[in-house]
Amino acid sequence: MDIQHQQSGSKGSFYIQENKEILAEMTYSRAGEKLIIIDHTEVSDQLRGQGAGKKLVTAMVEWARTNDMKVMPLCPFANAIFKRDSSIQDVLK
Repeated sequence: MDIQHQQSGSKGSFYIQENKEILAEMTYSRAGEKLIIIDHTEVSDQLRGQGAGKKLVTAMVEWARTNDMKVMPLCPFANAIFKRDSSIQDVLK
């Protein structure tokens, strides 16, 4: 699964695309220079049960660390992943 990232202004997403179709996506908004708010995560039925959602969160965490950003997971799915995995909580706001 290849995770891609796109940004446009204060919005962005991490996503998995196959054959020009987005199969999984986690969207975020930037709130200032150093804060990202995860607002939505969606995974298609084709990828359910394969860990695609967690891989999106992991990619976001790595990006946040590299860019010295903090993350506020308002999305219930992303929030649950952060609560279960203490190894990624260093980026939490």
